[in-house]
Amino acid sequence: MATKKTIFVAFAIEDERQRDFLKGQSLNTNSPFEYIDMSVKEAYDTDWKAKVRTRIKRSDGVIALISNNSLKSSGQKWEITCAKEEDKKVLGVWAYTNDSTNVEGVKTVVWTWDAIKKFIDSL
Repeated sequence: MATKKTIFVAFAIEDERQRDFLKGQSLNTNSPFEYIDMSVKEAYDTDWKAKVRTRIKRSDGVIALISNNSLKSSGQKWEITCAKEEDKKVLGVWAYTNDSTNVEGVKTVVWTWDAIKKFIDSL
């Protein structure tokens, strides 16, 4: 990978730990991918959509951590919709090995280094 990409990570708040694992995985010296994390660390009280849209606009692409929690997460659904409105590529990654929930309109893959690297390299 020639340059570090800026990635927004969309996730249901219940899956925050999985987002932390994804970030940690990218820092592993054996990892074939690296990125700048633009995900929201804390819930915004006001104007959160405007702030998130700004982060998504500044990102090269979006990784959506998909789980059963995604079906109930209005925030994550909005982030994915926003990414599409801003013409950003979105990759769904199943957050858990035993949960292959599908979110309509999101191509979702198994969480592997190769799958994430391929997506980031395509941006």
